[in-house]
Amino acid sequence: MASSIAQLAQDLRARKASATELTQAALARARARDDLNAFITLDAGAALAAAQRADATITAGDVQPLAGIPFVHKDIFCTNGIRTTCASRMLENFVPPYDAAVVERLDAAHAVSIGKANMDEFAMGSSNENSHFGAVKNPWDATRVPGGSSGGSAAAVAAGIVPFATGTDTGGSIRQPAAFCGITGIKPTYGRVSRYGMIAYASSLDCGGVLARSAADCAQVLGAMAGHDARDATSVDRPREDYVAALSTTLQGLKIGIAREYFGAGVEPGVAAAVRAALAQCEKLGATLVDVSLPNAALAIPAYYVIAPAEASSNLARYDGVRYGHRCGDPKTLEDLYTRSRGEGFGVEVKRRILVGTYALSAGYYDAYYLRAQRARRVIANDFVEAFGHVDLIAGPTSPTVAFKLGEKTSDPLAMYAADVNTVAVNLAGLPAISIPAGFSEDLPVGLQLIAPAFHESRLLAAAHQFQLATDWHTRSPRA
Repeated sequence: MASSIAQLAQDLRARKASATELTQAALARARARDDLNAFITLDAGAALAAAQRADATITAGDVQPLAGIPFVHKDIFCTNGIRTTCASRMLENFVPPYDAAVVERLDAAHAVSIGKANMDEFAMGSSNENSHFGAVKNPWDATRVPGGSSGGSAAAVAAGIVPFATGTDTGGSIRQPAAFCGITGIKPTYGRVSRYGMIAYASSLDCGGVLARSAADCAQVLGAMAGHDARDATSVDRPREDYVAALSTTLQGLKIGIAREYFGAGVEPGVAAAVRAALAQCEKLGATLVDVSLPNAALAIPAYYVIAPAEASSNLARYDGVRYGHRCGDPKTLEDLYTRSRGEGFGVEVKRRILVGTYALSAGYYDAYYLRAQRARRVIANDFVEAFGHVDLIAGPTSPTVAFKLGEKTSDPLAMYAADVNTVAVNLAGLPAISIPAGFSEDLPVGLQLIAPAFHESRLLAAAHQFQLATDWHTRSPRA
């Protein structure tokens, strides 16, 4: 489905197609590309019922831009009556009794969800190889990862199955898969999108966002998703912006800071060259390129991999085999119930992060690890404040490499964690960022990351859109 959301909406209103027909086609494409393993659950019945409701609203004159557009939810958002697994054996058969806020808002816009996308278990991973339901494959090269944890969402969009997908970003889990799969992905400011009904990994870092072909498509979807929600204590009460109207803002006079730390050791030459060429294009469009420094960028990975596992240790304590989730067979004692239920229900990476987090929070180690990591977090955020005193956006490669081979890093957790080196600082600082296609290296997509001050999503989307008007990287598609 290469058409933009705006084009599909125009076709629906011109009666060139119906929402039911678009949904049937998306379901057919999803089944045809089951080799990607991008989906955990396809629900044709619910999807077609939603499409019929969308057709009725369109016939009645509904002008909502997402009405009748098929998409997929990352399987981390609770969906009333539809299985929500977080790609874990622990929740393999969990059916929520309510919808997440993101689900409610896209339902209210009459968009049509065809199912739930595969992901890293509990959003813990950078490659989508940690799923209980198996690894997702990259549509550009089936021997490579799509990125994680929103890899199923990214693969579904890149393969043309759906025009957009929801995702979550805790340390780069929207932007990195977007870069690896050659699509656009935006992580909004922390608090811009409600976390209600989004199964928690690290509560102070998790953000819901969008993966789509273009910044224009992301603007349409984020406009429907964003907004205050009283049910989420971290949701920020700010006026909703018109992201689509802001897309016309040009790059003339925009100052883009090139973060030298994002081009350091470990960045592949082909990736650096593609990103620098993309920034040169921005300069031709009127932007001014300025060298900036984020001197404490090296602290981001160690700080993140203390804070996120600590919060995961706390959040995942609820999965004990008692109230819901996986329960071991024939427990002998309460301790046996807890131990075996959690041991059987969680995968290797989830267990690793729970252990790290529990250790960091334990008596005698809290000050040495968790408290110091939180102090480092503040220092990292201050670096961005200082840089944004001189520039409007900060740029660099989304990932230091192109998509790596399946299995290449599974035996080396530290190498896997290093894949997030350019993305985790944004989450620690609570800032918005976007990854857009910027070229190719070794015939694989390269992503350009743009970072903005808090609540300046419009600036991000406009800059990305203007770049995409002048280039065609975002229109490239992998062969089926």
